[in-house]
Amino acid sequence: MPKRSLRTGVAYHGNRMPSHAMADMKEIAKADMDIVVHMLSHTDWDRHKNVMKDIFAITEDAGMEVWVDNWGLGGPPGDKSHFLAYHPEAHMYYSNGEMNPVCACLNSPEFRRFVKNWIETVAEMGAKTIFWDEPSIPKKLVPGTDDQRYYACCCPRCKKLFEERYGRAMPLFADDDVERFRTDTIVDYFTEITEYSASMGIENIVCIMLGAHFGIDLDTVDRVCALPTVSNIGSDPYWYAHDVDPYKFVYDGTKKNLDVCARFEKDHNIWIQAFDVPRGREDEIILATTAAYDAGARTILAWGYMGSESNDYRAHNPERTWNATVEAMRRIRAEERDRIIAECRNKYHV
Repeated sequence: MPKRSLRTGVAYHGNRMPSHAMADMKEIAKADMDIVVHMLSHTDWDRHKNVMKDIFAITEDAGMEVWVDNWGLGGPPGDKSHFLAYHPEAHMYYSNGEMNPVCACLNSPEFRRFVKNWIETVAEMGAKTIFWDEPSIPKKLVPGTDDQRYYACCCPRCKKLFEERYGRAMPLFADDDVERFRTDTIVDYFTEITEYSASMGIENIVCIMLGAHFGIDLDTVDRVCALPTVSNIGSDPYWYAHDVDPYKFVYDGTKKNLDVCARFEKDHNIWIQAFDVPRGREDEIILATTAAYDAGARTILAWGYMGSESNDYRAHNPERTWNATVEAMRRIRAEERDRIIAECRNKYHV
C-alpha cells in the first residue's frame, strides 16, 4: 500500500513497560498518526533491548512506522552515553583545552565502531529506519562575552588532523578553516555511518537543529543532503523559547527546510514543539502545525507524546498539550483529505 500523502507522528520515550506501551500505541493510532519515533539510548541497549524489540513490534502491530532515535549515544540530545566511561580518550575538547564531559569526538574510530555496533543491534531488533537526531559539534560561550565562543573538537586527534590538512595549529577561535574542518568531520562521520546502516537495508533520516553554533544547520547542510544514503532531511522550528509569532516562525523554518530538500530531491520531516509548553499557550501547537502544513510539509511530527510528561522538560499541562497535539494533527488531516477530494472532483468534473 502506498504511503499516505500526509504523514503525522510523535516521539515516544520515558516508558519501557510493554503493557503500558500497548495502551499508548493504541492512543496514538486512535489519533490517526502514522509514525512513532522511539529512543534507543545506551541504557536501552544495555537493559531494555528485548523490551524495546517488543515495543517496536507493538507499534507496528498498531499500524504505525517505527523510527529509531540514536538518543544520546555520543552526547546531546538525549540520555548520557556510557561509551565515554570505557573510552575517556574519545571525549570532545574545546579550543580552550576544556573537556566536554558528555560528547564523543566524531573522528574517534572507537566511537564509530560503537555506533556501528548499535546499528547492528537496531537491525537485529527488526527496525527499518534510523532517525539521526540533531547531529552537531558544540561551541561554548566565552564567559563575559555575548557571542564569542570556544569550539569543539580540539582533542589531540582533531588537532593533528587539522594541522596535517591546513599546515598550522588550530586557533583559539573559529575561522573559515575551522568551520570547514567541523563540517568535514560531520560529513565524513555520516558518510561512513549511513553507508553502514544502508548496507543493512535501513533507511537513514536526519533532523538538523535550527540555529548557529552547532557545526551544521540548514545553511551548511548541503553536503549531508547530497549523501545518497540519506533519504530524508528535517528540522525542528521550536518557538516557545523565542519571542516570535509561532505561525510565521514555523512557516519560515519549514519553507527553508523544504527548499533544501527540493534542491537535493530528498523527503522531509518537520517537528512541532509539544514539550516545555507554558500553561495557557497549548493552542499555539495548532497554529504551528497548520503553519507547517501551509508551508508544504507533509511529514509532520510532534515532540512528544502526552506533552513529554515523563521528562523534566514536560509541558506544564501535559494532558491539555496532548489534546492540542491530537487536534492539530486531525485538523491538517481533514484539510489534506478535503484537498484530495477537491482535486478528484476537478479532475473528473464532478
